[in-house]
Amino acid sequence: MPRRGEPLRKLGFLTIGRFDADNPRPGIEETLQVIELAEQLGFDSVWLRCRHLQPGISSPVAIMAAATQRTSRIELGTAVIPLGLENPMRLAEDLATVDLLSGGRINPGVSVGTPMLYEHYKTALYPDTHDREDFSKERVLRLVRALRGDPVSDFAGTVGIEQFTRAVQPHSPGLAGRVWYGGGRDSAVWAGEHGLNYLTSSVVSTEDSLGGTSPVDFATIQAEHIDAYRAAHTGTPRVSQGLVVIPTDSATDDQVRRYRDYAAGRFERTKEPQGPRGMLFSPDYVGPSAELADRLYEHAGFQRADEITFALPFTFEPADYTQIITDLAAHLGPALGWAPTV
Repeated sequence: MPRRGEPLRKLGFLTIGRFDADNPRPGIEETLQVIELAEQLGFDSVWLRCRHLQPGISSPVAIMAAATQRTSRIELGTAVIPLGLENPMRLAEDLATVDLLSGGRINPGVSVGTPMLYEHYKTALYPDTHDREDFSKERVLRLVRALRGDPVSDFAGTVGIEQFTRAVQPHSPGLAGRVWYGGGRDSAVWAGEHGLNYLTSSVVSTEDSLGGTSPVDFATIQAEHIDAYRAAHTGTPRVSQGLVVIPTDSATDDQVRRYRDYAAGRFERTKEPQGPRGMLFSPDYVGPSAELADRLYEHAGFQRADEITFALPFTFEPADYTQIITDLAAHLGPALGWAPTV
């Protein structure tokens, strides 16, 4: 794992894909251009945040499909698709189609649980079954089984001139092994037991950590979750760490000021766990790459990850994102022992 003197294996970033609700096309096009730039800069992956009923990426699979036609190498992931709004069988068809178009570059990250603000749109989503839908982790396993090629129908044969199979079509070999899941310690163990890859982010749950809500140290808790995942996994696990990290090497004075103001405005929530589940947020990291590399090498969660996916902040301008990802590739990545892929 990335300790000082050891190369960082994979570097990527997560984008929110903002757009103007009154004129969404330019923002969607900007997301695709960011993915193209990421491949040119040598990143290993770009991940898409999924946001429903918001001016952001509501259909990451469609965005990835478009991106497969503009790129040839970079991996494309989702962080994450909330399965509560998806039919796992239908999603498997879409993901397999796009994975084949990409040449096997798709990394579906998913989550479960009752969708956010579900009470406000449940009858539009599930008119007749909204009170009976199963939002448990079984929904993830349904997706994995469909991607793996397990039967979803009890009929195979010919009806007239049409051929039918028992398994989802098309089938993309290997895609089931690239499904990612995130969450707290219990979810980490569950993901490991079921052979899934493990996504971490800039928030952890303290309610199921070994120490409860104490100590309230983000890095220690995140490291504990990763250790629990690895202990439960019997194959070759992949772990991705996601933090908000903003290098300022080529930033203007105005950008540096705004970046530091952004981090300062979010710092209060990092002091203690929030809400009934004890959610603890990581501080945002802002500064020159050499300074950021020193701080990351000391981070217990970073030390245990295989891959790094830095999250781009909300509310920034297109020029800011270009500067940040360019500095990630040109300065911070190399400071962490990473080399761009060309």
